[in-house]
Amino acid sequence: MTPEREEKFRRVASQRQLNLTVILENVHDPHNIGAVMRTCDAIGVAEIYVLYTDEQLTEETLAIGTRAAAGAKKWVDVHLFTAVEDCFAAVKQKYDFVFSTHLAEDAKSLYELDLSQSVALLFGNERDGVSEESLAYSDGNFIIPQMGMVQSLNISVACAVTLYESLRQRKLKGYYEGAGPFAEADQEMLYEKYYALHEQKVLDKKQSKQGLDLT
Repeated sequence: MTPEREEKFRRVASQRQLNLTVILENVHDPHNIGAVMRTCDAIGVAEIYVLYTDEQLTEETLAIGTRAAAGAKKWVDVHLFTAVEDCFAAVKQKYDFVFSTHLAEDAKSLYELDLSQSVALLFGNERDGVSEESLAYSDGNFIIPQMGMVQSLNISVACAVTLYESLRQRKLKGYYEGAGPFAEADQEMLYEKYYALHEQKVLDKKQSKQGLDLT
C-alpha cells in the first residue's frame, strides 16, 4: 500500500460519523439504495439499515442496489432486517434518536432538527412512506421544505438533502476535525477494516492474474 493510500484510509476512518445512520424501509428501487449508499459514504456514514417487510422485496433487490453503489458498497455496511421489531431493537442499541420523514401535524422542518446528536434517519418508499408500525419507534417527524407544485422528492434525493444538512451541522461543531464524540478505538478498527479490504483486493487480483497465466 502506498503512503498516500494509507493516509486516505486513516483520514476517512477518522471522519466517519459513528453516531449517524440511515434506515430504509421497503425501498423498492435498488438503484435508490445504491444512490443512498454513495451519499452515505460521501458524508461519512459507516453503516445503513435496510428493512424489508414487503413480500415483493427480496435480498436480490438489495444485492442489485449494492452493485449499483459501485465502490461505496465496500465501505458502507448494510444490515438487512425483515422484522420491524428486530430492526429497531438493533438501531436503538446504538443510536439515541430516530427521526422519520413523515408528514404529520407535529412534523418539524429538517432545518429545525439537531442532527449533530446520535440519530438514525428513517425513510420510507415514495408510494407508501414510513409504515405506522415503524413510526411507533420514531422520536420525531420531519419534512423537507419544498416550494414547488409537486410536494415530493425521490427517496435518494430526500436522503441526500437530509444527510448534507447533517454534514453542515457537524462541520460547524468540528466533528470532521476530531471534535466528535467518537472513540479512537472504534475509528482505529475502521482503519484496520479498510486496510484488510484493500489487502484482500490486491490478493484477489494476484490470484486472478495467476489463474489467467496458467490458462
